Amino acid sequence: MGDFVLDPRLQEDSVEIGDLELCNVRLMDDARYPWLILVPRVANVVEIHELADGAQAQLWREVTDTGRVLTRLYDADKLNIAALGNIVPQLHVHVIARVGGDPAWPGPVWGQGAAEHYGRRALTDQLDRLRSNLPVSWMMAHP
Repeated sequence: MGDFVLDPRLQEDSVEIGDLELCNVRLMDDARYPWLILVPRVANVVEIHELADGAQAQLWREVTDTGRVLTRLYDADKLNIAALGNIVPQLHVHVIARVGGDPAWPGPVWGQGAAEHYGRRALTDQLDRLRSNLPVSWMMAHP
């Protein structure tokens, strides 16, 4: 998909799960929340309206499908879905499973304390769980 390059901040703050048809799917390195980031693999896109119509529709399908998986896996009470881009302008969509009583409930997760990074074992377990439940390409795209 062209000259797509992941923003260094997204690279630093998250771990790759794999690729959907359009998006690279990443796990935010904050163990307080089941928090995925979907990044369309399209170069130089900042806003959703900059995607072609078909890619816009595909993005929302992938956000919706990812949200369904998170809701089921984490018994979410609510999904928070956002494309802010105030700090990282590269188009990316946050899909966060929220559960009543989580550390930021009922407010937004942004600006609520410091991230609690996954330990090695917890990260491996999360990645395995997500890769086995999301329709991502991992082994084929990342030998």
